[in-house]
Amino acid sequence: MTDNIPRFSRRQRRTNGPPPPPSGLAAPTAPAAVDRARYLRLVRFFAGVFLSIIWWDLIFQRIPIAGGVARRNRLARWRGIARRFRSLAVRYGGVLIKLGQFLSIRVDLLPPEVTIELAGLQDEVPAETLADVQAVIAAEFGRPAKQVFAWLSPQPAAAASLAQVHAARLQNGEEVVVKVQRPRIEALVETDLAAIQVAANWLKLYRTISRRVDLDRLYREFAMTTRAELDFIAEGRNAERFAADFAADPHIYIAAVYWDYTTRRVLTLENVASLKITDVAAIDAAGINRSEVARVLYDTYLEQIFIHNFVHADPHPGNLFIHPLDRDPAGAATPFLLIFVDFGMVAVIPERLRASLRDYVIGLGTRDARRIVQAYADSGLLLPGADRRRLEEVHEVLFQRLGGIKMGQLSDVAMEQARMLMAEYRDLVYELPFQFPTDLLFAMRAVAILSGIATALDPEFDPWTATLPFAERLAADQLTHGVRGWLDEIGALVGLVLRLPSQLDRLITQTQRGDLTTQVSLAPDAAKMLHRVEQSIDRLTWAVLTVGLLIAGVALRAVEGPGGLSTPLLVAAGLAFLWGLTRR
Repeated sequence: MTDNIPRFSRRQRRTNGPPPPPSGLAAPTAPAAVDRARYLRLVRFFAGVFLSIIWWDLIFQRIPIAGGVARRNRLARWRGIARRFRSLAVRYGGVLIKLGQFLSIRVDLLPPEVTIELAGLQDEVPAETLADVQAVIAAEFGRPAKQVFAWLSPQPAAAASLAQVHAARLQNGEEVVVKVQRPRIEALVETDLAAIQVAANWLKLYRTISRRVDLDRLYREFAMTTRAELDFIAEGRNAERFAADFAADPHIYIAAVYWDYTTRRVLTLENVASLKITDVAAIDAAGINRSEVARVLYDTYLEQIFIHNFVHADPHPGNLFIHPLDRDPAGAATPFLLIFVDFGMVAVIPERLRASLRDYVIGLGTRDARRIVQAYADSGLLLPGADRRRLEEVHEVLFQRLGGIKMGQLSDVAMEQARMLMAEYRDLVYELPFQFPTDLLFAMRAVAILSGIATALDPEFDPWTATLPFAERLAADQLTHGVRGWLDEIGALVGLVLRLPSQLDRLITQTQRGDLTTQVSLAPDAAKMLHRVEQSIDRLTWAVLTVGLLIAGVALRAVEGPGGLSTPLLVAAGLAFLWGLTRR
């Protein structure tokens, strides 16, 4: 790390983790009570959504004539639900904004119309008063906030759904920033999570969703991620782990944590505010090469995901700064530091995915569609029955049509290609044969945000050219460390050759005895088509049976009046209708 770091403190740049808490710190609080009124309001909203799904997707869609109308309006209805949820989240804040952001990355579950609508949710809400912020600080440290900090800015630098940030000054005069949780935030979080769990339990009854994803696991992952953001001790440790990962990188700088002024609800950091990464005019005025900034940012995220497996998952413009250093008289551009802040949301790539991710980026860099699809399969991301041949085909088409596209052109070209994919690969888009773990989706969300930032910095940035050297490096590393694997493969191949004569002898014997049998299975496309035909026949049978019983019952009641055979027929029609609703 360069020594030329104006203003930033070096005293606490690297530490070994938090010391024992000061004696004045408050004891851990008991689980927060649920806000009953807020809980009921949220449950009513989710109940309305669930009833809409029952009516349109379970009842109305199964009526032969009306079903077409329900299917044609499905995307518009889901878009309307997403818009109403977004309005609710903006009004009530809390975990709802986090939920909207979480669902916006579930491209494996929700249609683009929903994820795009939710992606615009910003984690910005009205600020708490200075008195409330000071009360939280006093409760955490056991003494008035003025005795903890010599000065605390009355206006927050940022206000999010769970916490807000204030500039401050320590008693020794050092400039810092303080992140303070909102008062009563634990009760708000637990209330929202309780309502969300109710909604998840209801959705489990909808087989179209429950058969694609484990909703219990999805809720646990979301609840764990949300509660983790309330632990500022953990956030401080995340920052120090990230700093250790990039300690040797001269372009990366992480704010120091002031552990003596940090608790579970208050986080004090070195003040590293500088040029926002999206402030293109200021970056140009400082003489910094924006193309170099885009390259460093892209390379940093490649390393986070594929080398360190620990990802800063919330790289929005407020969490990334560019700090200009003193220009070298012989240099053409001003050197700079890329500064990361806010490590409340991080993604840890699971061990079982790491080798597959490396194979994926090697396949991406070398444009090897087969290797990419194999990486999907090895990581368990593909759902059973996925058509791997079609997946390889669509990746090859994307390589041909997107290869060499600059970042500034990517959004327009991507929209055009998305329309092409919908028309040409409708079966694949409809099936969406993926299920992603949450950590990987957070990493994907980070890359999506990163793409927008890189485009603003340098529209001519070429991600393909930037990825290829990294892919070659990973491939070389994989080869160096994979000698034992190659030896194992050779041993397995030798064993197969040695077993081949006995297997051939067994095959010939079976043929001579007439015992040889073959097993034939349908191709994936044909199997899917046959399954849909079977579903259509089932629905037609259900409709004919229900309508026949209903007409017979109504006709008999009109002729004979109440009683007789008409009542059993009407009851049978009702039972047949309910039976049909439970079949998919």
